[in-house]
Amino acid sequence: MAQYAVLIYSPAPADPMDLTPDYVALLDRYPAQVAELGGQIVTGFALQPSTTATAVRGDLVTDGPFVEAKEVVAGFFVLEAPDLDTAVRIAKLNPATIHGGVEVRPLFVPPAE
Repeated sequence: MAQYAVLIYSPAPADPMDLTPDYVALLDRYPAQVAELGGQIVTGFALQPSTTATAVRGDLVTDGPFVEAKEVVAGFFVLEAPDLDTAVRIAKLNPATIHGGVEVRPLFVPPAE
């Protein structure tokens, strides 16, 4: 099956400790919804709040995210799905779409030599 990165965007600073019980309940149901559509979450990670970021541009190192934004990357997971259409259907069910959004991007597979 093809693999896709699903990037989770949430309102800044996207602190994973601020999730409401209702939101956590939606997250708990999500893996079953993924499986119902023929997908599988391979691995996933939540990120610390964007306020903990360190940005590096050449020799310049600054506190904070790379760019200031209302929404920031809050986490990501790798999804296996039969095709992009299925991956998008799965992404639409993600609770992050309620107050933020998700981005689905195929993982790069180098061409065979």
